[in-house]
Amino acid sequence: MSKRDLKKYLTELSKEQLEEQIIELYEKFSPVKVYYDFAFNPKEDKLLQECKVKISHEYFPIKKPNAKWRPKAKMRRSVAQKYIKHFIVLGVDPFVIADIMLYNIEIAQTYSSNNFIKQELFYKSMLNSFEQAVNFVISNGILTDFKDRIFSIQQETLQQKWKNKYDFEAILEKIDL
Repeated sequence: MSKRDLKKYLTELSKEQLEEQIIELYEKFSPVKVYYDFAFNPKEDKLLQECKVKISHEYFPIKKPNAKWRPKAKMRRSVAQKYIKHFIVLGVDPFVIADIMLYNIEIAQTYSSNNFIKQELFYKSMLNSFEQAVNFVISNGILTDFKDRIFSIQQETLQQKWKNKYDFEAILEKIDL
């Protein structure tokens, strides 16, 4: 069904029929429920904190009570990416999304400052995240608000002697930061 056909169909429905369909969609499909829950009660601060906790647990997992050993850090970039994509779909404020994008890199750098990481993929992944974050803040016109954090991330790659530190520098040279 095309968007045009859908519009035509919806205009033929009475207000009550339309309400019934929306309620049915809300009850049947989780993404619709999530969207309406957010649209009518956007608790961005709460979402932001939950997201930051989940991301930080990827690098600094919490030891469960009565456990004999500390869980190993998973360092999955996909956890943050899933949240970022979800926030974009919901229409969360770009400042919150940019905050999460940069926080993901910052927490990874905090972890790597105390732990040797030999996986080449980690560094490549962080570079991709950095480039996405820089492009996002530029496209949303909020670069000046995040300039210091972006510069700090790049400086930290130099400080920690990341293998791809010059790639981070090259991204900043493109935008003349």
